[in-house]
Amino acid sequence: MNKADLIKKFNKQAPMYERNRKAHALGPWRSRLLRSARGKILEAAVGAGANFPFYKKDLVEEITAVDFSPEMLRKAKAASQELGIPATFMESDMDDLSFPPDTFDTIVSTLSLCSYADPLLVLNQFNRWCRKSGSILLLEHGLSSNSLLAFAQKRLEPVLYRFSGCHHDRDMMRIIESSELEIVSVQHYWAGCMHLVWAVPGK
Repeated sequence: MNKADLIKKFNKQAPMYERNRKAHALGPWRSRLLRSARGKILEAAVGAGANFPFYKKDLVEEITAVDFSPEMLRKAKAASQELGIPATFMESDMDDLSFPPDTFDTIVSTLSLCSYADPLLVLNQFNRWCRKSGSILLLEHGLSSNSLLAFAQKRLEPVLYRFSGCHHDRDMMRIIESSELEIVSVQHYWAGCMHLVWAVPGK
């Protein structure tokens, strides 16, 4: 799927993402992951702002929220105003972004690595953009550790990708472990499909 078609797909899904935000979808995991987010924060693929209710406002200086879907950004802007979250918004694909090294105290990616053409490249960008004293917080999904479920994910991948715009058969932990990040802690859920990862910049 080319990038233009992918953007159209996520534009159409923006109302669903907004409903999920209002329902606090995956709320316990988001809350657990984001309680330590602080300072200048980069949120990659912000979507409709599903993480905004879970930031601790007294720890947040400003959030730079990025998404390539203008409809997602419109929903996220409304969420930031409603919740009083200090944020600036950038319409861009993560592959096209460039920040100086050591720009952010925290980098957040939730359910976004599944859609990038090169997720390893994006993770290594996170490594450069995050201050050495900072943290990279990930909530990502991928190939199950259950062999039967993983087999089904691989068989259904073409249909799932056309429907959702994201890949369900990526070995997400292998990708993260192959990056320049240094993993501090990991929690796995849903038969190894979902991962909460606390990481810091590697040397």
